[in-house]
Amino acid sequence: MESEIKEHGIAKPIRKEILNPGNKYIELKPGTRVKFHFQTRRANDVRIIDDSKKINKPMELVLGKKFKLEVWEVIVQKMSLNEVAKFTVHKSLCAQYPFISKTLRDIGKKPDERRHCCGMTLQNEGMGYEDLDELLQKPVDLEFTIELISIELPEQYEKERWQMSDDEKMLATHTLRERGNRHYKAHNYAEAEICYRDAVGMIEQLMLKEKPHDAEWQQLASIKTPLLLNYAQCRLIAGDYYAVIEHCNEVLTLDPRNVKALFRRAKAHAGAWNPAQARRDFIDALGLDATLKTTVARELKAIEEQQHERNVQDRIHMQKLF
Repeated sequence: MESEIKEHGIAKPIRKEILNPGNKYIELKPGTRVKFHFQTRRANDVRIIDDSKKINKPMELVLGKKFKLEVWEVIVQKMSLNEVAKFTVHKSLCAQYPFISKTLRDIGKKPDERRHCCGMTLQNEGMGYEDLDELLQKPVDLEFTIELISIELPEQYEKERWQMSDDEKMLATHTLRERGNRHYKAHNYAEAEICYRDAVGMIEQLMLKEKPHDAEWQQLASIKTPLLLNYAQCRLIAGDYYAVIEHCNEVLTLDPRNVKALFRRAKAHAGAWNPAQARRDFIDALGLDATLKTTVARELKAIEEQQHERNVQDRIHMQKLF
């Protein structure tokens, strides 16, 4: 079976030989995630260049995301699930393969062992792999043996952040917040925290695309504020007081009169034993919301009692020294 792909308007051949027919053909659409194992050889050469099974890591592609090796997207769309097939591909369609191969080979290496492939490094030192240097300098037709092991249509899996459009990120933010709220009500605080944290990350990515303090940026900031407060509350329950202080500081930068941020920062200061800061935040929160009178009075009394206990312990300690 022979098909083709166009590059710069010129048709280039792809020859296919089915080794195992598979069991189900699924029409793939943009956003579909596929996983496959592959072996790479030079055409008409038995020697293997790369084999994904040796590193026990299948290749993963999301169709329509402009993967560097376009021909692989074409190939998988011609296959059935669990099919194994051999594709012989024109060398002009494989120009990016040495770079893909290098990236995959470098995964198991420490950062300081990897060689960066800027133009100067390539010219002077090569890619760090002799066979890839040769393939880069003398391109040849390549043979890919592909085993398609997984197909997930866009609606069948939860996309990673980098795969999402801005609209999808906004929708995911609301979904994560609702999921986090359900976890929180069920006292699953660790799970709730993950949801709130991921939602904050998505909103921050969207905010980076806007000019700070413009209307669109302010709208996103108003969505971020309750997410940060919820995340801070989870951290407060976990006793991570300085993280709570940091996140409440950020909220108060966006909204200086936010009572929840003041109150939660006060609780965190009390937990970290910064009594002066805790008192100030509790009093400021009360100044903005009179309904907190009883609660703030209780918190201030607890600080005074703890201060008294610490003073007693300090006197006892000093007496023992002398």
